[in-house]
Amino acid sequence: MLYPENLEQKIGFDHIRQLLKQHCLSSMGTSFVDKIRFSDDAPLLQRLLGQTQEFGRILASGEAFPSSNYLPIDKQLDKARLEGAYLQEEELHSFRLSLQTILACLRFFKGREEEYPLLTELGLNIWLDPRLLLEIEQVLDDSGRLKDNASPELQRIRRSMNAELSRARRTLDSILRSAVSAGYAEEGASLTIRNGRLVIPIPAEHKRRIRGFVQDESATGQTVFLEPAEVLEINNTVRELELEEKREIIRILSQVTSSIRPHVGALRKAAGFLAMIDFIRAKAMLGRQLGAIAPELQARPLVAWEQAVHPLLLLSHRAQNKPVVPLNISLTAENRILIISGPNAGGKSVALKTLGLLQYMLQCGLPVPMAEGSTVGIFRNIFIDIGDEQSLENDLSTYSSHLTNMRFFLRAVDKRTLFLIDEFGTGTEPRLGGAIAEAILEDLLRQGGYGVINTHYGNLKQMADRSKGLINGAMRFDVRQLEPMYQLDIGRPGSSFALEIARKIGLPTPVLEKAKELAGSEQVELDKLLVQLEEEKKHYQDQNRLLEKKEKQLRQSMAEYTELREFLDNKRNEYIREAKLEARKLLDDANKRIEATIRDIRENKAEKESTRASRQQLEEVRREVRFTPAERQAAVPANERLPVEQGPIQAGDAVRIKDQGSVGEVVAIRGKDVQISMGALTSTVKLDRLEKISRKAYKKEMAATTTTAPMRGIDINERMANFSSNLDVRGLRTDEAIARVDSMLDSAAMLGTPELRIIHGKGDGILRQMIRNHLKGFSFVTGFEDEHVERGGPGVTLVYLQ
Repeated sequence: MLYPENLEQKIGFDHIRQLLKQHCLSSMGTSFVDKIRFSDDAPLLQRLLGQTQEFGRILASGEAFPSSNYLPIDKQLDKARLEGAYLQEEELHSFRLSLQTILACLRFFKGREEEYPLLTELGLNIWLDPRLLLEIEQVLDDSGRLKDNASPELQRIRRSMNAELSRARRTLDSILRSAVSAGYAEEGASLTIRNGRLVIPIPAEHKRRIRGFVQDESATGQTVFLEPAEVLEINNTVRELELEEKREIIRILSQVTSSIRPHVGALRKAAGFLAMIDFIRAKAMLGRQLGAIAPELQARPLVAWEQAVHPLLLLSHRAQNKPVVPLNISLTAENRILIISGPNAGGKSVALKTLGLLQYMLQCGLPVPMAEGSTVGIFRNIFIDIGDEQSLENDLSTYSSHLTNMRFFLRAVDKRTLFLIDEFGTGTEPRLGGAIAEAILEDLLRQGGYGVINTHYGNLKQMADRSKGLINGAMRFDVRQLEPMYQLDIGRPGSSFALEIARKIGLPTPVLEKAKELAGSEQVELDKLLVQLEEEKKHYQDQNRLLEKKEKQLRQSMAEYTELREFLDNKRNEYIREAKLEARKLLDDANKRIEATIRDIRENKAEKESTRASRQQLEEVRREVRFTPAERQAAVPANERLPVEQGPIQAGDAVRIKDQGSVGEVVAIRGKDVQISMGALTSTVKLDRLEKISRKAYKKEMAATTTTAPMRGIDINERMANFSSNLDVRGLRTDEAIARVDSMLDSAAMLGTPELRIIHGKGDGILRQMIRNHLKGFSFVTGFEDEHVERGGPGVTLVYLQ
């Protein structure tokens, strides 16, 4: 039950209906909007919300659902049902378009039963003979006109008509040219049609010059439209053909209409299906516009809402780029009635209307704007006592109206009723009004109803504190700025802040002091305590927000630090690897040059000039590769480092040249000169440049060197078989992505690939820019650009190679 009769207008649901109609594609959908009714049937509401939720997923997915030609066909079906009646071309065309949309909707849900079970269920009993649409398409063209080949007879008639019209035009063109030459017709005159017959325009004074019939004249009478005698028979023939064409068209349309007639019942169901789809789509569209959801639904009285907003207020503030303060509200079996107090214009009435409108919307099967995790119960009755816009008139008649509503509430409220009362008890003497309001509230509490009441009466706040089933609530108020915050705080009463607002407006201090005296110390102290609590709560909330902000900044800084540290560690390891490889290469080159110098000295039999030159080259090599012991150790791979042994160096010992890393075996020692054998070469080195190494490790090293397999060549066939011109680096760090790009470019250059695709994604564009800057450093890269928009656009880079 709903009370009063104009409840929808009181809470603003009539505006919701208008918003729904704006999202409908057809009059069929809007007719369903007009049929929306309040319901307490939980399974029905669950199904309605589920249908809307499924269509919301369709909209969110971006799938191409039919959204045109939602055309009503009720009139066509009513006409087709009558024996002997036939549909006109435009009616048949509209019927065909609607039929195409119905079939497209049914095809969309085919095979998607698991994804959209409730929407698929709507079309389970819809069956249309596909031959019906085929028959219509065989006779109508895309513009809705009957095709020339709709029947052999129609084709013959139209061909004959076109031939006769062409012959008439040729004859008339000849007559008109002659008339212009003779001065009987004006230059530039052209053929026209009057009374369905081809004629020529002739000045009225020359109408006797040409033999024929006047079919019409201009508004001024200065021009007549003459049908020359030469085309009279032709025009008669054309007229006869037109009549034949009309009869054949009627025959064809009657035949098609007769094919529709047996399917009228099935087609009505199909039209109803299309109207329902339009209606559900409109609900889903409105839900997206409001950010609405289908909350958890329970088949019992309950309100447990988080972040609920008034839909009309949301749209109004969005248009003004203003935020909306959401509402958190709860009504349970333990706390069934909420007493909201607070300053005027603080949002009490908005909170009341938000609760009424959203509960009503949900019990009409509409999604509601609130946060996920909210729970909505079902009420059998909704009663409201909400005044209109604020008025200066606040006399006995208004109070009588309130009492009339209260009389109905006291008779009809039960345990499944939600009642909403705005400005409870106002309109009469405050003491008596407060007493009557307290008595009414006590009775409503006893009857077990759920409700929200707005009031300024202190006795009702006190009653809520001491009575089980009642709970206080306050609309928050910024005491420092003396401005409402529009936030509902459940669990404590609120102050009206009358003295504070009066002080801000500028009432004289003596007046305010006298008001305090008249109100009594108890009332003033209570109000003062409420104000103090409000100040303290706001202070601690501000502190909590500040701490949360700092904690968030700290977490962000820690995340950035961790990411930077990881990046630096990776870079450091990368630089160490590169340095080791470079050092190893430099040492290998130096050893080769040293061996070549030694060979040159031996081959020139130690001639002084040649030896001096060779030793000078050797000294230059030493200077190039002079490393500290730590650098030499880092440059040698870990598996090739040979342990150093203590003790004097003797003949037969394994040694290593300190500043080169070359190893050999001592052949002989002559003072400070040591002759060592390094493979096929023998060299003399100063004793202080050598260090003794493990003999066992030296032999193992020499054995590994002599038995090392030759370098494996590059298998071009394998490279070609495994090479792909597409590289996906999404989700990789920049250094990893660059390494992948380098490897791909090497293979592409070797295989002669002309074009590559690098998929890096769009994001913030950082990875794309780093890759493109890196590509500029390759001489064989001739250019790069974004992929085509349909194949990735700026998320993919096309690379062109020489």
